[in-house]
Amino acid sequence: MNSYNVTLIPGDGIGPEISEATVKVLEATGVKFNWDVQEAGQEVYEKEGTPLPERVIESIKKNRVAIKGPVTTPVGKGFRSVNVTLRQSLDLYACLRPCRSFKGARTRYEDIDIVVVRENTEDLYAGIEFQKGSDEALGLIRYVEDKTGRKIREDSGISIKPISVYGTERIVRFAFEYARKNGRRKVTAVHKANIMKFSDGLFLEVARAVAEDYKDIEFEDRIIDNMCMQLVQKPELYDVLVLPNLYGDIVSDLGAGLIGGLGLAPGANIGDEIAVFEPTHGSAPKYKGLNKVNPFAMMLSGVMMLRHLGEMEAASRLEQVIAEIIEEGKYVTYDMKPTPDDPTAVGTSEVADEIARRLKEG
Repeated sequence: MNSYNVTLIPGDGIGPEISEATVKVLEATGVKFNWDVQEAGQEVYEKEGTPLPERVIESIKKNRVAIKGPVTTPVGKGFRSVNVTLRQSLDLYACLRPCRSFKGARTRYEDIDIVVVRENTEDLYAGIEFQKGSDEALGLIRYVEDKTGRKIREDSGISIKPISVYGTERIVRFAFEYARKNGRRKVTAVHKANIMKFSDGLFLEVARAVAEDYKDIEFEDRIIDNMCMQLVQKPELYDVLVLPNLYGDIVSDLGAGLIGGLGLAPGANIGDEIAVFEPTHGSAPKYKGLNKVNPFAMMLSGVMMLRHLGEMEAASRLEQVIAEIIEEGKYVTYDMKPTPDDPTAVGTSEVADEIARRLKEG
């Protein structure tokens, strides 16, 4: 049997608890892992002056697969998001976020099955910003006025929105390849090309060109504001969505809302050679150590990791047991109960214990 070397980043806040729960159920599938545990986050920042030591990145480069709990980025300390830094330094250009309904989850919708494919390295999240009043901002303001005749207020902060042919082509191709590999029927490109003609317009132009290589898969496009309305009104019309970075961030949370919240929303950040799997929610430090929080998002990220490793049978078994647990509604945390104060709610570790027991019993 194969044994996989995987970087495990427990994270901080609730991260270590849900990471421990996820490791337990992954190992209960019978798949063998060699965990390379690497610490990152707030506590590491306080000890080492950075929340993301270079050794963490080197471990991921070596193992090529990682799973991580949520990580706190220090606020106001001059360090950009740990997640953004990981994506950019490892060129994890595709953020993959499936939004799938589970029977028993509290939500207004049923039978949601949408996959959000978000470009991860460009757009307004590229981190090219100029602070209000800085020499750089004022110089850029003068440059824009000189070249275009358009005035920008001098008390403006400025962010740059780069969208390239290269970045767009690879994310749209990723979406079509995912659709083809997973038997999906349609890819929808989401944009604001009617207003931003040279950035979002480029995204749409390149998406249409790439779609020509995938005649077996339906292609369409939607303007982002209309897309949000459509997802609320008739989500059944959509399948795989591919979006620039900012829109993808927003729509992936909208998708999570359709299925019952971030506690059921797994995620992956994927490059050509490296993949990092993680839940989409934050570190929720106020719940740290309480054995209270829902581990399903990270466990479902583990399901995605198993599929990435080619362990399809193990992935399907784990996903099926999770679905059974959610539908039964007995071995679930407080947020999955009809009311948050339900005394029958169980803790994080109890959820993991029950899933692991069922997996081992087969």
